[in-house]
Amino acid sequence: MLFRTRHTLYLASLLTVAALVAVGLPHASASISQATVVKDNPADYTPNVQDDATVDNAAIYAFSQSSATMYAGGTFRTVRNAPRTVTYTRYNLMAFNATNGALTSFAPNLNGPVWGLATSGNTVYVAGEFTTANGVARRGIVKLDGTTGAVDTAFNAALPSGKVTEVRLVGGRLLIGGTFPKKLAALNPATGVNTNFINIAITGSVASNAGPTGIYRFAVNPAGTRLVAIGNFTAVAGASRYRAFMLNLGTTSVTLNGWDYAPLRRMCTSTNLPEYLRDVDFSPTGNYFVFVATGYLPASTTHIGTSICDAAARFETDVTAPTKPTWINYTGGDTLHSVAATGAAVYVQGHQRWLDNPYGRNNAGPGAVARQGIGAINPTTGKALSWNPGKEGGVGGKDFLATASGLWVGSDTRYFNGEYRQGIAFLPL
Repeated sequence: MLFRTRHTLYLASLLTVAALVAVGLPHASASISQATVVKDNPADYTPNVQDDATVDNAAIYAFSQSSATMYAGGTFRTVRNAPRTVTYTRYNLMAFNATNGALTSFAPNLNGPVWGLATSGNTVYVAGEFTTANGVARRGIVKLDGTTGAVDTAFNAALPSGKVTEVRLVGGRLLIGGTFPKKLAALNPATGVNTNFINIAITGSVASNAGPTGIYRFAVNPAGTRLVAIGNFTAVAGASRYRAFMLNLGTTSVTLNGWDYAPLRRMCTSTNLPEYLRDVDFSPTGNYFVFVATGYLPASTTHIGTSICDAAARFETDVTAPTKPTWINYTGGDTLHSVAATGAAVYVQGHQRWLDNPYGRNNAGPGAVARQGIGAINPTTGKALSWNPGKEGGVGGKDFLATASGLWVGSDTRYFNGEYRQGIAFLPL
């Protein structure tokens, strides 16, 4: 349907937003609560991404589920069914049945990697490094029909440059983060027009080799009132903030929260990884959040316990100026790329070999436990749980999705607990 006047477009946008809220638009990106730790034996039916002549390190970077359909994005061209008897072509994005793994006919053509997904009913919002979708010019963010994969041409954020690496539907707005000029914005989900709900300056770079200023990931608490973002910046809304900050999400605008962790101004040992925070997730209650990071080791042994370098760290949401995390769990020199806090566990993955390894220096130090590629941490004590399926390290998996049924694991490796599961594994409760 075409809307030919600004007035009718505005009315249609309001109606669309109201309809999205009415059908239960997600208010946050925190993981859902799970009463128990998931099983370590992956389901047998998940499809596999496959390296080919175009993509030599196929990987899944993002999941989003709508009803029985799972959407998975990343960098890939070739997809195979679970037994690897049927091959499909999919351009960085696919959809399949979440209970049996059967691929759907949904096959849009994105000309670059997909880094974020958000769904509402039969709508899929896709974020990434692409500049076209099905040949239609759409930089970084596009709205698709969840069945046909067709571009919704009424939605156009018209980003002039940069990429989008995170997207969430929160309170009737589409929040995006990336390296585009505003770095963090709230869009009208019907039109893609910037609502100016987020209107703060994000500036600076933590180092000359840290790349462009931008937001890499963010998470929102279940109440939809707090947002924690990570990335490459040194100031937010005119205040000093290195690598992470928190916003208060109001009714009509946002404000900078006083939360600030001073040790994030430090570098880790690796000068090649100055932007070292890699993911963040709120707990299902919203009372704490967890960072995971790369960066190799703390720059000094006196910084162990405060510097978040190749580690996972818990912070309390309402502690405005913490001097150290509630707990911190070090790998001893290996990157963690993603985190999911479910209440029963804090799941982490990367290319780590150990957890509980604060004094390891690329080796197993005192107290270290082997946790190849994936692990689970006790949310209260910060120590590794006994759960230990093991997976190849690779570069490291960059997304989890916790659901009422279990945990989806996206990665760039082939084997999970000894079973072939390239790119996608599902662990039931």
